[in-house]
Amino acid sequence: MTNNSTEQNSPALAGIHGLLSKAIQINPLEIRAFIWSFLYFFSLLCGYYIIRPVRDALGITGGVENLQWLFTGTFIVMLAAIPLFGWITSNYPRRKFVPYVYYFFISNLLLFFILLKLDINQVYIARAFFIWASVFNLFVVSVFWSFMADIYSNEQAKRLFPVIATGGTSGAIIGPLLTASLVTTVGTGNLLLLSVGFLIIATICIRKLGNWQEETEIPNETKNKSASDEVMGGGIFDGVKLVLSSPYLLAICLFMVFLTTLVTFLYFQQAEIVRDSFASREERTAVFAVIDFVVNSLTLILQLFVTGRLL
Repeated sequence: MTNNSTEQNSPALAGIHGLLSKAIQINPLEIRAFIWSFLYFFSLLCGYYIIRPVRDALGITGGVENLQWLFTGTFIVMLAAIPLFGWITSNYPRRKFVPYVYYFFISNLLLFFILLKLDINQVYIARAFFIWASVFNLFVVSVFWSFMADIYSNEQAKRLFPVIATGGTSGAIIGPLLTASLVTTVGTGNLLLLSVGFLIIATICIRKLGNWQEETEIPNETKNKSASDEVMGGGIFDGVKLVLSSPYLLAICLFMVFLTTLVTFLYFQQAEIVRDSFASREERTAVFAVIDFVVNSLTLILQLFVTGRLL
């Protein structure tokens, strides 16, 4: 309770609570967690959208005609990684393994940074990085929302998740903007170090959120306070069995198949246009970054002014 009282009496947190309470319903005891969660998602997507244009440019380096094989390679790696990840989540507490997921990806980025600096076959490095970045995107966002589900109760999630999500959208706008601004100056490879910096910030946020969960009493009887210290249990293929037994989940999977097929076709067309229009890797990276910036900015505008009205 001492920590709760200190947090409630902190002038800085009180001021932040006064500002936030005008826009959202938030408890003074939730301020710290909200700030760390917002920064966590911002840093995570900012770091990803710094390297995403790099991935797309390197994909062209590996040959547009080979992109279909890179997607196949991503699928194969995911088939191997998902059961492994499922086994880890079934046997280890999430609070313990989540930071190590990010440490693993940070070490991968540092390795790719070194490889891109060496005078070796860049085509194979480009192909490997394309597959790695695609897998990275799928995992880190899933891990983020799983961790958020452990930290917050259902009641808190309804209030706070929409605003926390805007942190990710903001990062998805700032990341490509940084890439487009810096790539011609610092080069493609050095952008990986900038992404590493944001991922390190994300891991710091994870530690802070874990400490907050331990120190703060959440006024919600239905909240399992030890959720992040418990393993999820279940087998590797339990999720597959659940999908096959639910027409609703099967429909969602079918929707994702059609959506992914369409997006992949459009991605191939985009890659051919950029390949034929721009010669250097840095130019292509900048163009892909600008495309991401425009798309994510339009997404934010639609979320704020159109989606809510339609729903």
